[in-house]
Amino acid sequence: MVNELSNMDDVSDVYRSVLNEVGKVVIGYDEVLENILIAILSKGHVMLEGVPGIGKTFLANILSKTLGCEFKRIQFTPDLLPADIIGTTIWDPNRGEFHLKKGPIFTNILLADEINRAPPKTQSALLESMQERQVTIEGVTHKLSEPFIVLSTQNPIEMEGTYPLPEAQVDRFMFKLLLDYTSKEDEIKILETKLSGELPEINTIIPIDLITSLQKETKRVHITRELMAYIVDIVDRTRKQPEVLLGASPRASIALLDGSRSRSVLYGRDFVIPDDIKSLAHSVLRHRILLKPESELEGANVEDIISRILDDVPVPK
Repeated sequence: MVNELSNMDDVSDVYRSVLNEVGKVVIGYDEVLENILIAILSKGHVMLEGVPGIGKTFLANILSKTLGCEFKRIQFTPDLLPADIIGTTIWDPNRGEFHLKKGPIFTNILLADEINRAPPKTQSALLESMQERQVTIEGVTHKLSEPFIVLSTQNPIEMEGTYPLPEAQVDRFMFKLLLDYTSKEDEIKILETKLSGELPEINTIIPIDLITSLQKETKRVHITRELMAYIVDIVDRTRKQPEVLLGASPRASIALLDGSRSRSVLYGRDFVIPDDIKSLAHSVLRHRILLKPESELEGANVEDIISRILDDVPVPK
């Protein structure tokens, strides 16, 4: 376990150690893991979208062990209530008073599995926790642990019996990451890890207090005014595309700023380069762009629009 980092090169080495440790059992998703780590350093939340059976829950659980974080999972269902997430006060007849029974949201990494299967009232129970890092129960505010990140999952195919997330809640997710099937070579490696019948032991690489230190370190990363203008130009272009009904909000610009600084830390730098911004643009923007209905019928694609914007916006030297 690494308890102290003396320079930025050490951070880069630890980042590779985390990937190697998780890679013992989670195969083929290094880019997804990198983006989740960036979100954790940026105090952001992540939406994972992929078909069932590709290991979204398993990935989140293994990563939490590597980071020394407490992990809890909530299976979202139509009958799930807000109190099932945040908790409630219950009467203790022995003590003659009410006391707080904490919900699973009191953790470091919370997996909201199939979040769109719960009704909007239940989904909204996450809003305060995602924005303010706190929950209010019976009029009393309770701070959540640090670090705190919500990882939500959605199935992009099976939409029957689901409730689309409100745009305000979608916008609170820093990234939307798409998980596809692994390659044949990676799938063979997955089978090989199952041959022994036992999973390799997963070690904690970074303790919680070091994660909070790294979160503070990202705030000291330098970014030029030209690169901040580059971020704003990219986000602004999403609002001016002919196929787009609703472009990205200023929160997208903030996500690109925070994410690019966190990525530079993982790569052992104390300054942002254009590639930090470009590499995160799709993850930050894809869930914040709403296409016109007629554009969707004509085959418009959000991913293609983002790529076009990145090609069109001049990169600062």
